[in-house]
Amino acid sequence: MMALCALYAVWGLVVEVAVAFGPVPRITWEHREVQLIHFHESEVSNYSTLLLSEDKDVLYVGAREVIFALNAVNIAEKQHELHWKVTEDKRTKCAVKGKSEQTECRNYVRVLQQLNDTFLYVCGTNAFQPTCDYLNLISFELGGKNEDGKGRCPFDPAQSYTSVMVDGELYSGTSYNFLGSEPIISRHSTQSPLRTEYAIPWLNEPNFVFADVIRADQNSTDGEDDKIYFFFTEVSVEYEFVGKLMIPRIARVCKRDQGGLRTLQKKWTSFLKARLICTIPDKNLIFNIINDVFILKSPTLKEPVIYGVFSPQLNNVGLSAVCAYNLSTVENVFLKGKYMQSATVEQSHTKWVRYNGEIPNPRPGACINNEARASNYMSSLNLPDKTLQFVKDHPLMDDSVTPVGDRPRLVKRDVKYTQIVVDRVRALNSTIYDVMFIGTDQGALHKAISYENGMHIIEETQLFPNFEPVQTLLLSSRRGQRYLYAGSNSGVVQSPVAFCDKYTTCVDCVLARDPYCAWKPLEASCIDIFKESEVERSWIQNIGGDASSCSGPGGSYFVWKKNGQKMKACITEQSHMLFAGRVHILSWVKDSVSEDTEYKCSLISKAGNTTSEVLITVEDKGSAGQDGWTKEFDTWRNAINEHDKMMQNWRETWESCNKINGL
Repeated sequence: MMALCALYAVWGLVVEVAVAFGPVPRITWEHREVQLIHFHESEVSNYSTLLLSEDKDVLYVGAREVIFALNAVNIAEKQHELHWKVTEDKRTKCAVKGKSEQTECRNYVRVLQQLNDTFLYVCGTNAFQPTCDYLNLISFELGGKNEDGKGRCPFDPAQSYTSVMVDGELYSGTSYNFLGSEPIISRHSTQSPLRTEYAIPWLNEPNFVFADVIRADQNSTDGEDDKIYFFFTEVSVEYEFVGKLMIPRIARVCKRDQGGLRTLQKKWTSFLKARLICTIPDKNLIFNIINDVFILKSPTLKEPVIYGVFSPQLNNVGLSAVCAYNLSTVENVFLKGKYMQSATVEQSHTKWVRYNGEIPNPRPGACINNEARASNYMSSLNLPDKTLQFVKDHPLMDDSVTPVGDRPRLVKRDVKYTQIVVDRVRALNSTIYDVMFIGTDQGALHKAISYENGMHIIEETQLFPNFEPVQTLLLSSRRGQRYLYAGSNSGVVQSPVAFCDKYTTCVDCVLARDPYCAWKPLEASCIDIFKESEVERSWIQNIGGDASSCSGPGGSYFVWKKNGQKMKACITEQSHMLFAGRVHILSWVKDSVSEDTEYKCSLISKAGNTTSEVLITVEDKGSAGQDGWTKEFDTWRNAINEHDKMMQNWRETWESCNKINGL
């Protein structure tokens, strides 16, 4: 039954084309319409590896045979450049093996990881002889170590790869041989190097997309380990299909894993993997190719949230989806879920089914925690062979990881999403939004949020004029300095997270429903609220799209300033509605008057960029005397009372005219 369901579900993609999916971007910016900063150099290509150092405000770029250090505030400013070329001898040997001397037999930088404040650990394909070295950030020169990069960096620039540096040790997912036929997830360590078994149940033609570390909760009392997560798509072993059915996976290993003593020597004892579900069940749509992942970690979150972008294997209708997963859901699968086992049926045919037998203790694949230590299992080297043999034979979980809400956050037609980063933003009303920035295979960037009534794509920005795919995407989310960096084959683009200043009216600003933006009536401009020193009560923002605050009787207000400083006390306002939606408004201020004082009264219209100002200057209080000031104030107050009576008479007259006209 399992094989039959999988068959129908995947082929359901072919027939499900009648419904238009996904919201449409409210506005599209061409690359020339907005403030983007480009970096590229002639005869350099494949700017696909980016590393951001926010402490130093440096963006490191790995390209073909060159590494750049750019000013992260303005990437057009190049700080350093290092050429890392292949020798003629290696290029010749590479070409003899049937590879292209002009393209493949070059050095494509694939690993850029921060080792410490002084060094980057860098690896390149090096004409199908992967090599790693240490880049000195002070001199910006390589150390000349020329370490063997096998298992850390792919041989072929077209092969998939991912890596993450954790406490000075490199964790990577790539291929281990020239042909790319031996996939590997490994840890490069002088103390305890580990790797996966070379076996189909462990890894079956994976396409690696992302890896990251999630630290254990420091407030937890269970003594759990830090965990490294890998994301990839691989050929299914659990479902039968006419061709190769691809399955999106999440795998994890424990940082303190030291391998087994006899079984699984120098191999992971904590490697487990599970299927990631991203489907629309009622439409028979399965998104089974994972293209990129971003793990959102924030103090405002109870737990990290994993965002992934997916596409269907048979993507003849051009669909993409974003699914989100809570970390606790992932861990429940690994800690409490059922395992799968292989069963031989019909002679040599192997089928994977749920394992319902006894599970050894300690639980196979679990990290060493306080419970294990209490049983005298101080490290993985102490684990019994029964536990190790079980995890060696059962690395695949039967339970799957389901998304938040059991369905995608976003489904979009006629686009292929390639990259994703997510920023967590607090709007003016203190509501927190996860803002997704999603790169496409056409060089565009979608900015989307989820709000009460669904998903909203705020804008589409064309980052690359030649419509080439976004290959990598980074986010710098420091307050007051939030940028996006996108890499492609031809260069790197730096973009602000919002284009608030492009909205010239209050209505446009509010209807953008962008949590970064708000209308500032005092300046009659749409501002980025995270670039302002303090938030003002008068700013207008409504993520639900209600722009009524931009107009109406409350749509204008007074601002009084004394010698350039805003006044907040003793200000009175009065308004009277007139016909045709017009309003008559009046304001005055009570203050202790002194010489050489300047008062400025501004009437601000929220609906547009209209400002009316009156300037009052006090030159010499003594010339008129206190009695004169008092008489003048009394005269002004009487004028206001007369004004009130006049307005009342106008209103009564207008109402009587309306009654006569209505007869």
